[in-house]
Amino acid sequence: MAHEKNHDYHILTPSIWPFVGAVGAFIMLFGAVMAMHGNGPWMLLIGVAAVLVTMWKWWGDTIVEGEAGDHTPVVRIGLRYGFILFIMSEVMFFAAWFWSFFKHAMYPMATFSEGQWPPPTIETFDPWHLPLINTLILLCSGAAATWAHHALVEENNNRRDLKNGLILAIILGALFTFFQAYEYSHAAFGFSGNIYGANFFMATGFHGAHVIIGTVFLTVCLMRVFRGHFTPDNHVGFEAAAWYWHFVDVVWLFLFGAIYIWGS
Repeated sequence: MAHEKNHDYHILTPSIWPFVGAVGAFIMLFGAVMAMHGNGPWMLLIGVAAVLVTMWKWWGDTIVEGEAGDHTPVVRIGLRYGFILFIMSEVMFFAAWFWSFFKHAMYPMATFSEGQWPPPTIETFDPWHLPLINTLILLCSGAAATWAHHALVEENNNRRDLKNGLILAIILGALFTFFQAYEYSHAAFGFSGNIYGANFFMATGFHGAHVIIGTVFLTVCLMRVFRGHFTPDNHVGFEAAAWYWHFVDVVWLFLFGAIYIWGS
């Protein structure tokens, strides 16, 4: 037939969400600048709302396409490559914060750190107390996500262990965020006024934001599991969430070793 599909690729229908997302991102950036200059947060909030709606609707369309059978093996390969490139961009994002930290640690300037690292006026965290506990929590969460993936793929769609692994990973991720907030509330230094605090809060803060995003990512996967989504052969969404969560784990190990242990 003339309109019968005779290839393995997915030809996307026109969508408004790329345009809405781009406009929303611009409004969010412009609104953030306006808010920093004391003009109120309303434009920023409008931009954030537009971006969140775009994410919800666009990714929702992707889920519908996957469940409808549009994600053939060839399409799934492209989706995996795309997510790998996204993680590589995230690696370079965190490389900037590590670069700044190591630069000031190895070449402390009197202007920023009084010629010492850490600056003598800074009381750093003991890495072997709460930071170590948080490290173990996040590693256990990554192990739980791996358990869930193993249950899906290697145990031929073991839905019980898939759910239990995801639930445990989500709970531990939320616990990590709670302890991170508790640690911030007891910090003996602030973000402004010293380069150590700026580096510490930018690196660990952005990692914390990624933990929250990853926790939401896993929660969406759990919701999809309860709705009967994912099979041993077709689970790109869950696979992406697991890769992202392991990336968050690895970044934290570098943060723990560099900032908490070596930097103290």
